[in-house]
Amino acid sequence: MSRKLFVLATIALAALSGLSTTPILAQGHMGTPQEQNACSRDASRLCRKDLGNDGAVQSCLQANRAKLSRSCGKVFESHGM
Repeated sequence: MSRKLFVLATIALAALSGLSTTPILAQGHMGTPQEQNACSRDASRLCRKDLGNDGAVQSCLQANRAKLSRSCGKVFESHGM
């Protein structure tokens, strides 16, 4: 998995795991708390069945790109996706 894909997947997973208020790198995850927060609702709404699997959540969010909130879409754009 490329670094960008990993970052986006861990953003969604970490946000849904309640890690958005702790330093991400200290938890072994990448992405800022703001990025995690931006995609957490989308991941929960669109990718509930994939939660717990970083790669699957990221793929799901990409597959549902047209349905992403503006804030989550901006996270994907900021990572060149």
